[in-house]
Order: sequence, then C-alpha cells, then structure tokens
Amino acid sequence: MSKNDIFYRLAPFIQDYIYRNKWEELRDIQVAAAEIIFNSEDNLLLTSGTASGKTEAAFLPVITQLWENPSGSVGALYVSPLKALINDQFERLEELLEEADMPVTKWHGDASPSAKKKLVKNPRGIMQTTPESLESLLMRNSANAYRLFSDLRFVIIDEVHYFMDNDRGLQLLSVLERLQRIIGFVPRRIGLSATLGDCANAEKWLCMGTNAPCITPKVREKNRKVRLSVRFFPVAEKIPHSDSKTLLEKYYEYLYESTHGKRCIMFSNSKGEVEENIAHMKRLSEKNRGNDCYLVHHANISPALREFAEKRMKSGELPVCTGATVTLELGIDLGHLERIVQTGCPLTVSGLVQRLGRTGRRGGDIGEMRFAFRWDMSLPPNTFYKEINWDLVMCSAMILLYTREKWVEPMYLPKLPYSLLYHQTMSILAASGSVQPKELARQVLTLSVFSHVSKDDYLLMLRNMLENGQLERGEDGGLLIGEKGEAAVNSYDFLAVFSVPVEYTVRSSAGGGVSAEIIGTVQNPFPPKSQFALAGQAWEVTELDKKQTMIYVKKIEGISANVWTDIGNEYVHTRVMKMMLEVLRSDEQYAFLDESARKRLDDIRRLCRNATMSGEVTSGRELTGGTILDGRGERIVVPLSETVYAVFPFLGTRGVMALLYALRERGFQANLWLQRYIPVCIEVTTDRGKETLTAALNNIRENGADKYTFHIPENCEITGKFNDYIPRQLLTKQYVEDYLDTDDLRNME
Repeated sequence: MSKNDIFYRLAPFIQDYIYRNKWEELRDIQVAAAEIIFNSEDNLLLTSGTASGKTEAAFLPVITQLWENPSGSVGALYVSPLKALINDQFERLEELLEEADMPVTKWHGDASPSAKKKLVKNPRGIMQTTPESLESLLMRNSANAYRLFSDLRFVIIDEVHYFMDNDRGLQLLSVLERLQRIIGFVPRRIGLSATLGDCANAEKWLCMGTNAPCITPKVREKNRKVRLSVRFFPVAEKIPHSDSKTLLEKYYEYLYESTHGKRCIMFSNSKGEVEENIAHMKRLSEKNRGNDCYLVHHANISPALREFAEKRMKSGELPVCTGATVTLELGIDLGHLERIVQTGCPLTVSGLVQRLGRTGRRGGDIGEMRFAFRWDMSLPPNTFYKEINWDLVMCSAMILLYTREKWVEPMYLPKLPYSLLYHQTMSILAASGSVQPKELARQVLTLSVFSHVSKDDYLLMLRNMLENGQLERGEDGGLLIGEKGEAAVNSYDFLAVFSVPVEYTVRSSAGGGVSAEIIGTVQNPFPPKSQFALAGQAWEVTELDKKQTMIYVKKIEGISANVWTDIGNEYVHTRVMKMMLEVLRSDEQYAFLDESARKRLDDIRRLCRNATMSGEVTSGRELTGGTILDGRGERIVVPLSETVYAVFPFLGTRGVMALLYALRERGFQANLWLQRYIPVCIEVTTDRGKETLTAALNNIRENGADKYTFHIPENCEITGKFNDYIPRQLLTKQYVEDYLDTDDLRNME
C-alpha cells in the first residue's frame, strides 16, 4: 500500500488531525505499521529512533479499527513505565480523539478516582496504565478486570527496552497473561522502542504467553547528523592547595557555558551528582546575572515539581536546563531541545542513544551531546590500572560503537526470577483466596516467565513460605496467605517489584504542618540544624518526625550535598569491553575528544602499553617494558609482586564473574577489581607462579568451565525485592544461572 492508500484508509478525523498539524506526509514506519495492523493479526514490534513517529504509527491504525468496529469494553490498553509518559501521551491522544467520541482514561495511583469509576461503569476507548496499577486491578478487583477488558483488542507497550531485562518487565508479562486467562482470549500486542540491538530477543519477550508471531518492519532510517564532544578536566580534590578550587571551578564553568542560554538536559548517573551540578549552575547564573532557569528531575523529587519541570521544558523557547537521571531518558515530549550535556559516562550504549535522541528531534536539527569528565590528579601513586579513569575509555568506546556500528546492547532475558515468583504467588492468592497446592503450581508455573522454574524448586519455595509464616494451610488443605504474608501483601509498596529504600518526605515549612509544600524524599533522617540538597536547593532541617517519616526544612543560601543509595545491578557487555581494548590499542586521535581529553587518553594508552611483564610493580608511573594490549596468553597477566597478579580478560560483567569462579575452582585466590561498575581486572594471589596462572587461563579459554560446579559464597545473589522470602539454595541457583556466563569465556583475551 502506498502512503496515499494508508492515509485514506485512516479514520476521517485522523486525516483532519494530520492536515491540522501540517504533516507533509506519513513516515515510512507509520505506513509499515498500518499495513501490518490493517492486514494481519500478528503482534508488532516498532523500533526506530527517538521522535520518528512510533507512537502515532501504533495509535493511528489502532484508533481507526476501534472507530470502525467499536469494542464492547476498553479497546486498547497502553502500558508505560512512567506516569509522566502516560500524562504526556494523554494530552496527545485527547487532541487526536476529541472528534471521535472515544475516551482515553489514565489509570494509575495519581489518576482521578472519578474518571476510573466512570470507565468501570461504561468501559470503552483507551486505558493508560503502569504494570503496578494493572497488578492492583487483577489482585484486588478481578471482577472489574473482566468488565473493563472483556473485548480488549490491543495491548500497546511503550519503551519495551526499559522493561525487557528486569523483574518489572517480567511482572508486566505475568499480569498480561493472567488477564488473558480472565477474559478468555489473547489481544494483539504492539511494542514500541527507540533502542534495540537484537530484535529477536525483543520479539520473543513481546510475544511471551501469546503463541502468536511477531513482525518487526525493517524501515530505513535517514542518517542523523550528530555533534559529539568529550572534554576532560584534571582537578585536585584530595589535597587542598591554591589551585584546587580553581581547577574544579573550570569544570563547573564549562557546564555553565554549555547550558547557559540553551534549552537542554544535563544528565548524570546519580541523584547526588544531579543536585550538585544544578546547585553550581544556579550559583554561576546568579554570579553572571543570567536569566537561566535551572531545574531538577529525578525519582526523589515530588511529582508536582517533576511535572513543573516537564511543563517548563515543553513551553516556549526561553532558556531552561533540567538536571536529570534516567527519568528524562525515555520518550516524554519535551519540545525543542538544543543540546544534551552528560557528566561522566552513560551506563550503557542504549542509554547514550536514548539521551542523544532527546535533542535535534525536529526539522532536521543536528543532535548535539557534550560529555564532561573530571578526574582527581592529586591522588597518591598507585598500581597503573587504578590510576586510569576507565569511564573516559568506556565513553569513547560507546561513542564508536554507536556512530560506526550502530551497535546497542542486546537485552538479556532472565530465566529464574524467584523474587517475582514469590510476588506473583502472593498476588494470585490475594485475588483467589484458598488454592490447592497443585492448582496453585499449575496457575503460577504455566505463566511463560516461569517456564524455566522446576516443580521441585517451586515446592521448596512454598515449603519455605509455610515455615516462615508467609503462607498457611486451610482446613481443606488449601494454601492461604499467612499472618506475616498479610503484612507483606497489605504494604503500600507490595505492588512494585523493584526495591525502594525507606525514605523521609521533605516539606518546606519551618513550623511543620500538612499544608507545607512537599519538595521530595531523602533516605537519611537528617536531624535538626543539619543541611542537605534537594531539588537544586540547599535546605536546613527545622524538625524531624521519625514516626511520620517527615522532615521539615527551610531554604538556606549556599551549596549542600546529599547522597542516595541506588539499588540495582549494572552489567557491562563484553562488546563494550572489547571496544575499550580497541581504543587502548589504537593510536587514532578521535575527533570528538578535545585537546585535554585526547592528552588524557594518550596518557592512559601509555600506562597500559608500559605495563611490565615481569618484576614488581608499585606504581603505574614507574612501569617499563611489555604491554597488556597484545592480548592472549601471558600478555593478559601483569605481575604486581612475586605472588600477586592482575588478569585483564576484557570480558563483560557476566563473563568476568564466571572467570573469577573458574580461577577459584582451580585453587587461585581471586577477586574482581571494579572501578564504579566497570570490571577492569581480576586480582589473583598465588605462590604457584605466572606460568601456572597463564596455563589455567588458557585451559579455561579453550575448554570452558562448568558453572554448576562453582562454589558460590552465601552472600552472593541477584538483587530482588523479596529475596528474604526465598530459600538460599534457590538464590544461589538464580545467581549461577542468570549472573554467570561461562559461554563468554571463549572471548577472553
């Protein structure tokens, strides 16, 4: 079908919408999606760059079909990872549907109760929700679930890549499959994602529990022009002297110069760093009498302040810079952004692409992203690899992977999500009451996300839950939620499968009172008179109410600090580590590096090339002879003393952890050395000599290893919110299965 054919196939009010918004033509992805939705019953995965029209590609034909053949219930269910994204899409859909008599209803914790009641009374149109709100509906009101979705046609999942490799995404798949059982059929699924490396895994994820094929249209994307720059700032933070503040000030002045007078986002990898950066930007703006607006957007900022930041970013053309973590990485429409600034290295190539995609979205603008690094050069001499800021090397590698290869990390599909297994068991029992053990096992283990969980393992978990009071047996032998289980299920945060630390609500009122403005939350119970940063502002505590987990504060001048504990597992892919090695081996002077970053990379390359192959090493500044960059065999082993060696396999997190345990299995004392979350090397202590260690590494590379024979310490587990209710042997089994990759050992240098 041609673009004209597709245009005239759309509902008349959609054609009017397209004319009204002065679209020149439908985009290729919109044509391809419409052809599949109109002419097949298959699931659909749409993946293309940010602002390529994916949302419209899904909704225009879906809305057309619902208009031509109205559903007897909610016709389309839109699932998003963020309430902010739901709110953004709500505004866009309302305009599109204003003439169609087709309501769109938000269904999440902050949504209008009256709108929800209206939808239950007369279910139709489009519902927008989150996995947690859908879980609540099935768990606490399954009768309404049938009423709402008895004629559901489509499930649209936004930001598929965000869901794929974590428990929250598996929870969504479980809930959708449970919903299918309630309504007795399988609605079509449509997945949307801007960044996917391997579509095969994404298709598999999207189709779990449907037994339906998936089509991913191959749409040729126009080459997008991007402008990337990396700047390095040597500072001296640990040893105060006359130059230390000046050096650090240059770093902040560069950030200010990059954001002053611009509409941009400044991304950082931690909330504390976001707060620190924005506080310094405000100080410099006041110093220079600028009229810039500097805002903060992260998960600990109150919803009202986050929404204010989003609206400020969308409205007008006045300068505004918002400091953010991943909360602004996803597809919220923030209007015209001129530049992205990133302090440090993004956690993944996917994250880099997502963040870069926020800028240059309209009118063929060039996407611009500036990276800024600082490194403390006043640290005392150390072993060479501890003197290297590896995130600068990683950033260079990620830029090359994206710009030269268009490579993005493939998403990993966990096999043994035991924490979610507990959660879904409790949710099903909460919805059903007493269930016989065999029937419970049938209901739970037949969910596609638990296809790798054995009946024996599930029986072990159920017995453990009975022993610790999470479950109890009824008079008929059925399983019920026990007294301790009731406490867990009735907790306000049970619906979310991701961990949230205990936090204190911060209110800006010196005297307390419920009318005070909520600023956000912090994890520390700061006592009166203490100071901290939140929402880009310094605060002083006037009152601490531990019972109500409330902190009352007043504004103060100056810059304060705050630290949050981020919970989660960060994985580096082996392809990233290999590209880092290529960066170190190369003499190429990358155009995206400024002079200072280029000089720093040259210094790092020199340190690695001079890593000695024999003798003792105490400082990277004293290294002579040999190189770790040739790879293979003895070259990846660097003696640090007569009995201590550093092994540089350049493997990703899962592979290097498998190597660690393989070495321990062979009698070596081995520990992983990480910088931040980057698996730099394995430090090995042995009196058996370098030749024995090298021979063991060669044997592991050639013959592999059996991870099921590894001795795993008791404290090793994959982070899970409900791990306290899982038997230790199952947590160990999960760790081995989903955290260790022995197949990757053949990629060892």
